[in-house]
Amino acid sequence: MTVRVFDHTACQLGEGPMWHPLLNQLFWFDIIGKTLFTQNAGKIQSWEFPEFVSAAGWIDRDNFLIASASALLRFDISCGESSPVTGLESNNPITRSNDGRADPWGGFWIGTMGINAEPDAGAIYRYFRGEMCQLFAPITIPNAICFSPDRRYGYFTDTTKAIIWRQPLNEADGWPVGDPEIFIDFSGTGINPDGAVIDAAGYFWNAQWGAARLARYSPDGVFEQEFSLPTDHITCPAFGGDVLTTLFVTSARQGLTASQISAQPDAGKTFVINVGTSGQKEHQVVI
Repeated sequence: MTVRVFDHTACQLGEGPMWHPLLNQLFWFDIIGKTLFTQNAGKIQSWEFPEFVSAAGWIDRDNFLIASASALLRFDISCGESSPVTGLESNNPITRSNDGRADPWGGFWIGTMGINAEPDAGAIYRYFRGEMCQLFAPITIPNAICFSPDRRYGYFTDTTKAIIWRQPLNEADGWPVGDPEIFIDFSGTGINPDGAVIDAAGYFWNAQWGAARLARYSPDGVFEQEFSLPTDHITCPAFGGDVLTTLFVTSARQGLTASQISAQPDAGKTFVINVGTSGQKEHQVVI
């Protein structure tokens, strides 16, 4: 399948792609650049923030819940104004947010990590109807937060541990039930699991940092297919397009040497692949 550049903005750390189902637009972040981007009719629009921003869920047509370094923010894209919803490790200056995604019940899962990837400095939280609760800690680099279409499981990883965990969820409200179980174990393979998304049939699509690829796994965690991309540091996928069969993939220049960037001119750009497989619609956040 053909991979092409969707947007030529070269992010230092592209992350958090989200297809807005009401606007039919892709939104994504440059965490290091403290910027939210979108592209509409081929034109780029951006909003800058005073601190790192990394992930979002949609509340309604114009309002997002955005994870910053120290808070969850309600952000209105029509006027560019934000207001705090709740703190996010606001008393810990060494951490920032990283990967996050809305869940099927209207909650929002968000991971934190050390700004310099300090070992075990982060955690994964869930915000749900006014309550912020820590789910998993300690975490060094939280990633791969996504949810099965049957609402039975949430998924996550600590990239440094190279294991994807699958967490059973309560059918009524989405809170974790019992302990997470190993879904995919990359230990000893050299694969660094980054962001992930699950399609409508339950297949798990994982961006793999340093491997220049996106990989697809069955609902049982069996490797099925890989998609090569033109730069090493692939960060996160998201389904979008009119019928959710387009896969958007962010990437990063962070961690590449000058010679690597010269050899990989598309580093940090956002890519698109028409995969012919339907994704799930991004879930709406309930505030």
